[in-house]
Amino acid sequence: MKKEIKFSLVFRDMWQSAGKYVPRVDQLVKVAPAIVEMGCFARVETNGGGFEQVNLLFGENPNKAVRAWTKPFHEAGIQTHMLDRALNGLRMSPVPADVRKLFYKVKKVQGTDITRTFCGLNDTRNIIPSIAYAKEAGMISQCSLCITHSPIHTVEYYTNMALELIKAGADEICIKDMAGIGRPVSLGKIVANIKAAHPEIPIQYHSHAGPGFNMASILEVCEAGCDYIDVGMEPLSWGTGHADLLSVQAMLKDAGFQVPEVNMEAYMKVRALIQEFMDDFLGLYISPKNRLMNSLLIGPGLPGGMMGSLMADLESNLESINKYKAKRNLPFMTQDQLLIKLFNEVAYVWPRVGYPPLVTPFSQYVKNLAMMNVIAMEKGKERWGMIADDIWDMLLGKAGKLPGTLAPELIEKAEREGRKFFTGNPQDNYPDALDKYRKMMKENKWDLGEDDEELFEYAMHPAQYEAYKSGKAKEDFLADVEKRRAELNKSPLDDAKPKTLTVQVDGQAYRVTVAYGDIDLPADATAKVEAPVGEGQDVPAPLEGKFFLTKNAQETPVKVGDKVKKGDLLCYIEAMKTYNAIRADFDGTVTAICVTSGDSVSEDDVLMKIG
Repeated sequence: MKKEIKFSLVFRDMWQSAGKYVPRVDQLVKVAPAIVEMGCFARVETNGGGFEQVNLLFGENPNKAVRAWTKPFHEAGIQTHMLDRALNGLRMSPVPADVRKLFYKVKKVQGTDITRTFCGLNDTRNIIPSIAYAKEAGMISQCSLCITHSPIHTVEYYTNMALELIKAGADEICIKDMAGIGRPVSLGKIVANIKAAHPEIPIQYHSHAGPGFNMASILEVCEAGCDYIDVGMEPLSWGTGHADLLSVQAMLKDAGFQVPEVNMEAYMKVRALIQEFMDDFLGLYISPKNRLMNSLLIGPGLPGGMMGSLMADLESNLESINKYKAKRNLPFMTQDQLLIKLFNEVAYVWPRVGYPPLVTPFSQYVKNLAMMNVIAMEKGKERWGMIADDIWDMLLGKAGKLPGTLAPELIEKAEREGRKFFTGNPQDNYPDALDKYRKMMKENKWDLGEDDEELFEYAMHPAQYEAYKSGKAKEDFLADVEKRRAELNKSPLDDAKPKTLTVQVDGQAYRVTVAYGDIDLPADATAKVEAPVGEGQDVPAPLEGKFFLTKNAQETPVKVGDKVKKGDLLCYIEAMKTYNAIRADFDGTVTAICVTSGDSVSEDDVLMKIG
């Protein structure tokens, strides 16, 4: 009989690989006893990743959710684990060191045993501080190797990275195959090399079904000495998610490994509850396409969990491209044609931006950059024309060292735009901030919370925390749920009705919303519409998306009368989950703002005027 293999249920990631949200705390505590009753899990992934932020978006308190959700597993002797992004903590942007230190103290007392730390660039300088912070807080430090497949991401590369992390104090290693594109034999060699050097170090394998390698990979890493396997379960297995518990158990049992038995009655209880939560509201955020596996993902190496948002991006951008083609009597493009062009462009872009492992947030950056390039080139424009500030931070080294080399044309573009490359420790760019947030909470008369957990949450997610405290988050969430339910029930004829129109009044373009049905019109509804105050040069939208004057509460929006200089930030267009900064092309004064924050805009819509 071969060694024992233990299972970890990645309950949090199951949901977020399928859709946007995770269950609410009342749903989590309802399913927890049945998961325990299954009797086959040594570990459960309870939180981390987007979990805390999602609770704020619900208008709920994430600290209460973590405490209540981890409690039943502790009582049953099941370890809980979470995902963290090293320098980025629990968000997409870098976090000050004092906030990172508090992070582990808070999550440990809330009931999380293990922290799985990864850096999206595999820069160990971002991971190693988290090892110390986690161990000081009493947590198990599990450090990740973000797996991708490229000429520089070799068995030797990953072996050396693991050995460096173990030397720095990592208790465990996670093989984080987030796109499921790790080649089975190579993954087995990585595990064997780590075990040969450190047989005492537990290794956990995390993969996604995506392109179809991961069942073979699970078998290979187990043969090489892996200790824990992450699994999902129906109805959220496969597709963009994970291999199913039952399939993995049957395969490993046949191969001679010792594996736990599954209480099938409890399995069916959990399965039914997952479906119940989907029927409640979570299914509104899960695309049926996320149930599919797709070997086309092998080429671009994109994570399967991104496919849902990617397909939504394709639909909106395909419409934009075909509008352009219609005006010029050019043949329309199909979604499949756009998908292949995008995958080809990812393959072109990825090596030129330094081969960042395609994991959050850098997978989004590479995909978004590729999509922007495709759209631009289809409309007769140049590649690399639109690069968001967050993507520039990656290219310039502010998020960490890129594994590969930046292309000469991007270096030249950075120099031409006066951008500076950074070669120091990324953490140095982000000074301590807890005192600032402590002062702000005192001014707002907000409690710091048990073990400073509310202070931590505010410092980690300031904009979302403010929306939660004001009640706006819950209001927006409930409105979005109702909107999605209405979309499910609408008549197909509704799609034929235009929702917005652009009309000309005295030579001025206006974007108007069209209402259908009985509406109350003001008494002077037939009066002539006056042109907006302000003259000057138009600031057109360079792409489609949602218009915002700011992207967080810390920024001050421009207003009519403000003087701006060339290069000053004017506003943002949010597209493909990225805020694209729109900057002034010349000096002047803002004479008109023509769009309201949150409005959808099309390419070339006038955003504001500068005189």
